Amino acid sequence: MEGSDGGTRPGSGADIPAERGSTIPPRGEHGDTSDPLLVFRDGPILTLTLNRPHRLNAVNLPLYERLVAELEAAEADRDIRCVIQTGNGRAFCVGADLKAHRDHPQSPEERRRYTRLGQRANHLIQSIGTPVVAAVNGHAIGAGLELALSADFAIVAEDARLRLPEIALGTFVGGGAVYTLAERVGVLKAREIILLGDFFSGSEAAAMGVLNRAVPAAKVLNAATRLAHRLARRAPIPLAAAKKLIGPAAALSREEALECERAELEEIFGTADWHEGLAAFHEKRQPKYRGK
Repeated sequence: MEGSDGGTRPGSGADIPAERGSTIPPRGEHGDTSDPLLVFRDGPILTLTLNRPHRLNAVNLPLYERLVAELEAAEADRDIRCVIQTGNGRAFCVGADLKAHRDHPQSPEERRRYTRLGQRANHLIQSIGTPVVAAVNGHAIGAGLELALSADFAIVAEDARLRLPEIALGTFVGGGAVYTLAERVGVLKAREIILLGDFFSGSEAAAMGVLNRAVPAAKVLNAATRLAHRLARRAPIPLAAAKKLIGPAAALSREEALECERAELEEIFGTADWHEGLAAFHEKRQPKYRGK
């Protein structure tokens, strides 16, 4: 899950909300960095901003701890319908803080906790019923790219530089990257990205199908926010069911996939949201789903 030294690569960013409530603190490398993760709630949309801009949002243990806690809370809050994940300053996330690893070697127990929290954060992004949109406002390297790969949707800056450099650095990838990349781009291309660790751009990532869409850096957050609001208007119970099934479906037989769909359909037919959707259709109005 190693990435970059977190201090030298230029990138690009976009202004975003940055903490829970109505106050938006200053963004950029000279803003408040006392909290490694800024949380902002706007109705059904929760924005989580990686907030170590002085290290280009390189991940460390406190950042992973905060990210895991907020994702678990989002999953438990029925009123949160979509999560946006982005970075403060010039980068989305340039991976592990290699300077900190060098200057403060971890004990075996610290390494285990760091690794397991990183994997937990990625697993939550992949598995919670709430959709997660990555607004990749700048460079995404190592663990940063892994966080973007874990999201359900990723909007990336066209000129962002992306890379999985772990093997070149003598370590290994994390976040399920070996599975996710092979699923998205095939085994041959996944080998190229992981084994060689070469840089590619946000535009190339979208063209390859690594991430969803590339836009100019200044438009990343707006595009992600529009997408998040679209997702927030969808019925949350079937949306969560689709999220649960779409990834693993490749490993299912046709009969198993049909059986999984049948089970979900029968359960959803008993929900209040199904009746609300039906009523809204006939009344020619927008449905108001409550997740029940």
